[in-house]
Amino acid sequence: MQIHNNTLIAECSSYDFKEMLERKKVKSWFKSVSAFANTFREQTHQEWSDKYLESFGLVTSDGKLTNAGLLFVDNCTVFQSRIFCTRWTGLYKDDAISSVEHRANLVLLLKYGMDFIKNYTMSGWVKMPNYRLNLPDYSDRAIFEGLVNHLIHRDYTVMGGEVHIDIYDDRVELVSPGAMLDGTQIQDRDIYKVPSMRRNPVIADMFTQLDYMEKRGSGLRKMRELTEKLPNFMPGKEPQYQTEAISFYTTFYNLNWGENGRIPVEEVANMVNSTLEKYPVNEESSVNTFGDLQKSSVKQKRLGRTAQSILDLVILDGSISQDKMAEKIGVSKRAIEMQIANLKAKGLLVREGADHRGYWRIVIKPE
Repeated sequence: MQIHNNTLIAECSSYDFKEMLERKKVKSWFKSVSAFANTFREQTHQEWSDKYLESFGLVTSDGKLTNAGLLFVDNCTVFQSRIFCTRWTGLYKDDAISSVEHRANLVLLLKYGMDFIKNYTMSGWVKMPNYRLNLPDYSDRAIFEGLVNHLIHRDYTVMGGEVHIDIYDDRVELVSPGAMLDGTQIQDRDIYKVPSMRRNPVIADMFTQLDYMEKRGSGLRKMRELTEKLPNFMPGKEPQYQTEAISFYTTFYNLNWGENGRIPVEEVANMVNSTLEKYPVNEESSVNTFGDLQKSSVKQKRLGRTAQSILDLVILDGSISQDKMAEKIGVSKRAIEMQIANLKAKGLLVREGADHRGYWRIVIKPE
């Protein structure tokens, strides 16, 4: 095998370059990456070009795949590129409701993992005087950040190792091979002071280009802050991180689960706002299976569709930008700006922190 300029370019400590790349058929084996060409255009303001394959570190200058590149191709042959997803029946690894294994490239593994998590977690809602307040079990974006973190920073040299997604009644656990690079224990560190050390820089850069992570390496902090911004968050429910031997664990706690099981929606409402006391529900009210207080006796003008959609998006991702809101809702950015100003004026929405690194927070008790 020829090695270009006596230089090895790959992700791991062992190197295995594959056959020559057919540059005229890039999309035939890089379909998953090509499918996100629009996201490259939004981030770089340029059209997708084959030159990015080399500049991103996916291929060498003489057209050979790096190990990192192999992790993004269709029909990925890296045995370790797998996730095991299991929904357990209770709080421990006893019987499983569902269990599935996926072997694919990293883009597809992220999709399959998130699909599985969404299928086996819940999101209730309570009717407020003039809007609907979603009360999800978990922060969708925080779990997304967590799964991205495990796919990026896992140790791919561990044969037989894979990312595990274990869903219990009271928590979601993500586990992957690869402890802290500096040998410390994450549970003994202040996550706000942990420096960014990337085990797989090419994979990290690629996920950054796909807008799946921030380049600053602030994933642990962001997971915690996104969770803390949810209206039904309670102290003690912060995501927890732990390293054991050669594994890294991330645990997200179900915000709607208590010592005696799932918390009734009435109690969740009381915890976040004393809702039932401040806005009593009349005798005709009904409660759906976790989540719907209907027919409030307080009659107020309901928020419009766009304003409600903004609140829904903020619940899913407190770090969402106004541009992304406009894209998802299908309205102009100007319309988003006007609705946000209206929500702020009503005391329902505030912005915390800087524009780029800040978060939206829904105010449950408007003045």
